[in-house]
Amino acid sequence: MAGRDTRTGSTMEQMVLPALKRGNYEYRPQVDIGSRVGGGRHLIDVLANHPGGKGILISLKWQQVSGTAEQKVPFEAICLADAIITGEALFQSAYLVLGGPGWKLRDFYVGGGLRSHLAHGDKVQIVTLETFVALANKGAL
Repeated sequence: MAGRDTRTGSTMEQMVLPALKRGNYEYRPQVDIGSRVGGGRHLIDVLANHPGGKGILISLKWQQVSGTAEQKVPFEAICLADAIITGEALFQSAYLVLGGPGWKLRDFYVGGGLRSHLAHGDKVQIVTLETFVALANKGAL
């Protein structure tokens, strides 16, 4: 039995970076921003900012077919919110970007369904890949 292809995240990253560039953001991919809730390092997919501005945390999740990325979304939202709260001087906002056709809960997530379940759910914007690219292109993150 062949294993799952877990390399799709880098493809999604390559879809997002040109939009950030067009929106005049500075960015760095794969940045260690400290520790996650519960321990372990928190590696963010992209750290972006307008020159002189605070950082914008960007976490990318691609779901090609039904699978485990779906269950990882709530924990990632918790970790992103925690990074903003504990790194208030460094980070202004966070985006959790959902791409791919395999999501069962995409509408729930992007529609704000997690907010009422998370104490700091308002700190993280969960958006589709298309919405994120449109915002980044306009410099409106």
